[in-house]
Amino acid sequence: MKNLFLLFGVIILTSAIFAQDVKEASTKIDAFASKTGVIIKFVDYSLPNLNLTYGAAETKVRKLVSGGDVGYFYVISYKGKYDTKTAAIAYEDLIEVLKAIQTLKLNSEKDKASNPDYLENKFVTDDGFQLGYYVSEGKLKWYLVLEKYGSDNTVFINEVSTIEDAFGGAKTKIEELKK
Repeated sequence: MKNLFLLFGVIILTSAIFAQDVKEASTKIDAFASKTGVIIKFVDYSLPNLNLTYGAAETKVRKLVSGGDVGYFYVISYKGKYDTKTAAIAYEDLIEVLKAIQTLKLNSEKDKASNPDYLENKFVTDDGFQLGYYVSEGKLKWYLVLEKYGSDNTVFINEVSTIEDAFGGAKTKIEELKK
């Protein structure tokens, strides 16, 4: 019986030592672009910069062709002090973000009028991209969180119309490319 436990322990230890760490793609664009055994083509289409409270972010539509599959992503890149933060929003998520903007916009004025000490309302995609606003000291501030993890990944925008225009323009460009 003692030998059986010893053998079982050796098997467990050996399998733990030789186990491989299988990483899953962290975002939809990573999953799309990391297929093996196929040719992957990236084509970028520049869009106007997204005006932020402090500076501007570059935006583009990225078309990805992976084998026979085609995917479209709205890419927002902001160069910070030490690195560049990037959000790649899949077309299907872009549609949901546009719907969320309308809902958040309707709620924002009511939330501001309620004069809370602090209130935050946001929409989050599967990839961790966030769009939202907060109310503090009677002021309403819109923001985007470009990456799920890390620091300095939040950008602020003065007017929600800036967000609407940028995301609406991306949707229009993607729909043109799909034709």
